[in-house]
Amino acid sequence: MRFRKSEIIIFGMALLFFIIGIYLYPRMPERMASHWNIHGEVDGYISKFWGVFLLPFIFMALALLFVAIPRIDPLKANIEKFRKYYDGFIILFSIFWFSIYIQTILWNIGIQISPTIVFPVGFGILFFYIGILCENVKRNWFIGIRTPWTLSSEKVWEKTHRNGGKMFKIAGLVALLGVLFQDYAFLLILIPVILIVAYTFTYSYFEYQKELKRVKKAPPD
Repeated sequence: MRFRKSEIIIFGMALLFFIIGIYLYPRMPERMASHWNIHGEVDGYISKFWGVFLLPFIFMALALLFVAIPRIDPLKANIEKFRKYYDGFIILFSIFWFSIYIQTILWNIGIQISPTIVFPVGFGILFFYIGILCENVKRNWFIGIRTPWTLSSEKVWEKTHRNGGKMFKIAGLVALLGVLFQDYAFLLILIPVILIVAYTFTYSYFEYQKELKRVKKAPPD
């Protein structure tokens, strides 16, 4: 099985996670800070082993999933049509996950970078790129805004993703504001996503109903 450059990169990053974890393991406290509240204050701890290796294990599982999706999707030919955007996404996501891991590791050795800075920047960039991906994604079973109506109609898929893409770009810019308004960073990330999910779900339904009406009104051949 041939691997693409993007897949080699993410497996390389997965290895880097474990190398960093093994190297710094002796310096970690027995109980590691692992969760922060919306104000950037620690409110959860975890044992040293899982504090160091939980995120690398999750990332490895995600890397395997990212590699598998273009190979197992029944519509994989469509994925190839926007593959460069998908490859860009998995690399960007890998960098985002790595930034979370480094923030956690650094915090536990005394270099306290607040997640209220890391998360707004990370999510902001990621959301904006998801908007670009949405504008280029073709119908498939794994990637994109998958509702019963987008999966049932090519036109509804395209319209929903065109609108959803614009909204994700806006969500990315809103998330970045969390750096300036750190007390509201969590809300600036979460609320736009909830609104996008609600909007695209509803939009795709009504667009599908419009298409059904047009089909019924169309004269028979």
